[in-house]
Amino acid sequence: MSTINSQDDEDTFKILIATDIHLGYLEKDPVRGNDTFVTLNEILDHAQKNEVDFILLGGDLFHENKPSRKTVHSCLESLRKYCMGDRPVQFEILSDQAVNFHCSKFPWVNYQDENLNISIPIFSIHGNHDDPTGADALCALDILSCAGLLNHFGRSTSVEKIDISPILLRKGRTKIALYGLGAIPDERLYRMFVNKQVTMLRPKEDEDSWFNLFVIHQNRSKHGATNYIPEQFLDDFINLVVWGHEHECKIAPSQNEQQRFYVSQPGSSVVTSLSPGESVKKHIGLLHVKGKKMKMQKIALETVRTFHMEDIVLADHPDLFNPDNPKVTQAIQAFCMEKVELMLDNAERERLGNPRQPEKPLIRLRVDYTGGFEPFSVHRFSQKYVDRVANPKDIIHFFRHREQKEKDDSDLNFGKLVRPASEGMTLRVEDLVKQYFQTAEKVRKFRESRKKNTEEEDEEVREAMTRARAHRSEDTVLVAASSDEELMDTGMKGTGDSDDGLPATLSRGSGRARGRARGARGQNSAARGSSRRGRGSTSQETATSSRTYKPVSVPAKNMSVMDAFRSLKPEPTLNSSKSYSEFFQETIDDDSDLEDISIVPSSKVNQRLSTTSSRGKTGSQSQTSRGVDFESDEDEFDPFKSTATSRRTK
Repeated sequence: MSTINSQDDEDTFKILIATDIHLGYLEKDPVRGNDTFVTLNEILDHAQKNEVDFILLGGDLFHENKPSRKTVHSCLESLRKYCMGDRPVQFEILSDQAVNFHCSKFPWVNYQDENLNISIPIFSIHGNHDDPTGADALCALDILSCAGLLNHFGRSTSVEKIDISPILLRKGRTKIALYGLGAIPDERLYRMFVNKQVTMLRPKEDEDSWFNLFVIHQNRSKHGATNYIPEQFLDDFINLVVWGHEHECKIAPSQNEQQRFYVSQPGSSVVTSLSPGESVKKHIGLLHVKGKKMKMQKIALETVRTFHMEDIVLADHPDLFNPDNPKVTQAIQAFCMEKVELMLDNAERERLGNPRQPEKPLIRLRVDYTGGFEPFSVHRFSQKYVDRVANPKDIIHFFRHREQKEKDDSDLNFGKLVRPASEGMTLRVEDLVKQYFQTAEKVRKFRESRKKNTEEEDEEVREAMTRARAHRSEDTVLVAASSDEELMDTGMKGTGDSDDGLPATLSRGSGRARGRARGARGQNSAARGSSRRGRGSTSQETATSSRTYKPVSVPAKNMSVMDAFRSLKPEPTLNSSKSYSEFFQETIDDDSDLEDISIVPSSKVNQRLSTTSSRGKTGSQSQTSRGVDFESDEDEFDPFKSTATSRRTK
């Protein structure tokens, strides 16, 4: 950076530079509420004392997009007090002001308005805190511009292409092309730079004779793939870039090695976050420009509340802190108190040399309690410093170091994990969102196809079961038909045939039936797999005990629930009015959920049916068609029937 003689003359511009004043920040706080207003007055006072040609603000004059009446009133009061007067303005504007201030209702610079008496013009772009919003796209700076106290420039209304037209200033033989670009979402502006949709217009005459000054309000440090603006995006003909939005004070111009221009980052004039960048001493800049040479003079702000910050890692003090010690928390608290007291002593010594500084400083102690330690109560700790610190609730900040993350960083090669983008390609949030929804759509289609296949398979299984039941029904009809014929023959011959060995009681034929098959199930009498009690027994066995029953001969796995239940019940006596099968007939007829049992061949059914005594033809057909076998021995006692019923039967 070239140096110039600081002697004031008619060819030297003197410009006061400040950014991120954030008027109205914590205005309701009883201790810090007036900090921003006091600092603004100090900045304007420096401009007045140094008799600057104009003030250049880099955005975020207000902290809120809709500042309170108190904030707006305090701002108007300060601007009227310091910027209006009889001192003449020494420079002139050569560019078309209707283009430079096209968004203003009064498209000309305020000091040329015949109704206003401006001694120090202010040129300002908007930041991300006080950007234009609403249907009319107005911001707080437009109110000041309409009042004639500020010149709002660098506003772009297009989202497709940006043409930055400079304000051309001339003082003597020095000419400045002042470029400005208000805050735009970083991702959008990044994409526009990549697509070459941002153009900085240059004067047609004597391009190299102008000192090109550009003020911008964007992320300078990288917060993401596209969430910042690289310095390489800016044109190389620029001489100085005043960078707003970043709060850390780096006001001394630093040169970009590739583009060869200088960058000055004044930082904020108030502490808005208790971070390391805010703990740097706050400054504003007094820029001298003569011809193509410049010089930046740093001016320390005296009314800014001091901020002291320190970090503690408990694991670095094994001689003082042992996690297994039951009193380690008290030891940590005492250690933190010593650190806070030390910072308060340093703040007090610093304030002794500057009586304009606020009395209560900002103190921040960050404690890393990784390693098995536990934090203590911050509320109790802060109560001890309510009268000595401006931020008692935020003195202590406990955090835990992520050990796993560091370990992974040392072991993994991220160059292998991340696919390199081809030349000209940039990673965009829109692409990531699109890729996410495409993946979700694929997953949804896969699930639908799998569900459809499952439903088709279930349908095929149901059809196969239906066909199998239909076949079983046909077999049942055939078996029933053949059984009826044999039953008729047996009924005619069974009375006089003594070789069958059946007792006389079984030849009575009640019509209550063995074997009532449900047509819906398609089972015959043999399908239930239960052998009838008393079948195949001799007359001697029957005479021995009329209540004796034989266990079922079919394996248990082929038995239905009702067959198993019947096998445990005693047979009814002849005195009962209703048989055992009659009592449960309706229940079994409605039981459609009984287990399907393998069908017994029709030859066995015929053999069983041929051993029975004479029955009526109608009863035999009804019993066989229902496919469920019950004992029809009515001469046995039925325990489920009441005494009154038996008495009436007798």
